[in-house]
Amino acid sequence: MILFKDVGFEYEPGQPVLQNINLELEPGQVVGLMGENGAGKTTLVKHINGLLKPTTGAVYVNNIDTRDTSTAQLAKTVGFVFQNADHQLFADTLQAEVAFGLRNLGFSKEEVDNRVAQYLELFGLTRYGGQSPFLLSGGERKRLALASVLCVEPKVLILDEPTQAQDALQKAKLLNFIDSFRDPEHILLLVTHDVEFAIRAVDRLIILSNGQLIADGSPNQILSTPRLLDRARLLPPQLTQFAHQMAKQFPQFPTNVTTLDETIEAVNQLLRGRR
Repeated sequence: MILFKDVGFEYEPGQPVLQNINLELEPGQVVGLMGENGAGKTTLVKHINGLLKPTTGAVYVNNIDTRDTSTAQLAKTVGFVFQNADHQLFADTLQAEVAFGLRNLGFSKEEVDNRVAQYLELFGLTRYGGQSPFLLSGGERKRLALASVLCVEPKVLILDEPTQAQDALQKAKLLNFIDSFRDPEHILLLVTHDVEFAIRAVDRLIILSNGQLIADGSPNQILSTPRLLDRARLLPPQLTQFAHQMAKQFPQFPTNVTTLDETIEAVNQLLRGRR
């Protein structure tokens, strides 16, 4: 479990970036975190792996106070993939990059070799294994960062803008991974601006604005509420935009539509009502 208790944070005295954050994340959840640029999303998630310590309040990971725990200790439980993969890649080859965390955590050579091969294959990077990470494209470096974190199989995984620079095929693979990660022992937290991806990927959605939590609930409920999206400077999903346009012509058409199945059902109901 992850618990934020009355958390505030300031990079500079008197300039709060997070204010009075109270939040609980339970195993078994895939949670999305959204908000405008500068809302405090990345600042918030950096408290979970101890990169930042709260100015006020406390953060607990499995009942461990992060203020009293090193980032290295938390790394055994919390995996973090940064928005900019270049900020965490450093090894000479892809194979060495993926192997680094495994070796630091004491895995055997055989297990290291097996997991390096497994995770390079998972992210379509096997053929580049002996090359420098910095010869890869931006999207490939993002996938390498994912592989280097996921290979240690953390119980808590934070992905900061994971769909950035990824094409439709890689997004589909990422969705499949998220489905495989969704189980009673794991917490997965996605920081994203991609509402179309979020509506398909997450079970719960949290919205930050100006360092404060302004919404916490189902993706359907939040992403179909214009006032919340306006406040967070987010566009609604395309199907929700379609629903609002339909409601202008047909007032009975539901506007809380976010998925294709919901849209088809709403259209079918409209057609049945007009027969």
